[in-house]
Amino acid sequence: MLELTLQTMPFLLEGFLNTILISLVAIALGSFVGLVLGLGRTVGPKAVYNLIGLYVHLVRATPFLVQIYIVYYVLPTTKLSIFDFSNFTAAVIALTIYTSSYTAEIVRGSLEAVPKGQWEAASAVGMNMRQRLLNVILPQAWKLTLPPLAGVYVLVIKGTSILTVIGVVELMRQGEDAIHRHPAHIMWILFLVASLYFIYCFPILRGIKYMENRIAAKGARSVAGDAQW
Repeated sequence: MLELTLQTMPFLLEGFLNTILISLVAIALGSFVGLVLGLGRTVGPKAVYNLIGLYVHLVRATPFLVQIYIVYYVLPTTKLSIFDFSNFTAAVIALTIYTSSYTAEIVRGSLEAVPKGQWEAASAVGMNMRQRLLNVILPQAWKLTLPPLAGVYVLVIKGTSILTVIGVVELMRQGEDAIHRHPAHIMWILFLVASLYFIYCFPILRGIKYMENRIAAKGARSVAGDAQW
């Protein structure tokens, strides 16, 4: 198995690096777009709320595989040059759309979880909407986004395995190629692939958990300090 691992690992690592690149770009873009959409759905007018809601529900209610087919195969049929994507670009766009839909709902839920009294108090002291969000609401809401965002980010990373259908040379694609070259060692190659996914995803989950614990500990110290005072 050692010889097989040494032969296979360089190809798997090449795919692994592509997986990291695609997922990080998509997570960054999707998180930003999701934040904007979540804010718009929370504080925007009714028409904006409904429009963003339609987008969110359409994306979340359809398989990611269908979405990437639409981005890579269907949109170019419009003959518009703007939709002439490479497979890498199509992968990033599809994953960004996927990430943004879930992030938007997480942001909306977190903002709405902040007690209405906080909104009213900030308004009572003369803050405009921007000041209320930046100084009062978002500092409280972002703590609530950590656990669900961690789950979404891991789903996005694992979702890159589907990108093989449009020819993106990511980790799973390299794993499939390795299996074709060594069909007698399917289980070991899949174990190597799964191990690389674990190496990528586990630190993210632990990092989010660490941040949660730090926030909880800071809150406990703040409460204890107020009690002593």
